[in-house]
Amino acid sequence: MQRQKQKTFDILKIINLLFITASNAVCIILMLADIPGMELLEVNPNWLLIWVVAWSLNRTAWQGAIAGLIVGCIYDGITLSNPSHILGFVVVGILSSSLKTQKYLGEDFISVAFVVFFMTCLSEGIFAWQYGREHMMTMTDLLYKYQQVVIISAIITSLWSPAFYYPVNLWQKRMGLWRRKLS
Repeated sequence: MQRQKQKTFDILKIINLLFITASNAVCIILMLADIPGMELLEVNPNWLLIWVVAWSLNRTAWQGAIAGLIVGCIYDGITLSNPSHILGFVVVGILSSSLKTQKYLGEDFISVAFVVFFMTCLSEGIFAWQYGREHMMTMTDLLYKYQQVVIISAIITSLWSPAFYYPVNLWQKRMGLWRRKLS
């Protein structure tokens, strides 16, 4: 009987890993695809940041940091950007996981959209700060260059976040139910 439960848990872990990989692949495809009506002033949603926030909200800080690190590496591999997005994504993963939706936020879409809005501002701000340090820009020049991009990116990303958060949250709840049933 114990062996049967172990096999079932292993299958659940594999299915969960496949879901995580598939959802991440969907985000990558959405970032690369140019879908009409999805952009705002030529800025597309940051789907990978939405994934990090949606996944980290019900996880530990370490899991959020690792997710931010891996997704940041994927993002940098896709965009070949300099400076890196890794630091911003790690910070977003840690802060999102420390919010614990049950404690501070509701499970509604509005709360998640607010979290995504502020985490996008933070991530873009960290990226802008790294860019400014690398190119020896003053804070005034940096604010002039990035303020519009940061706000537009935060708005469009937070508007699209419920479309991705709901399936991820539903999946996490179902996985928890299956694990409790098998215990």
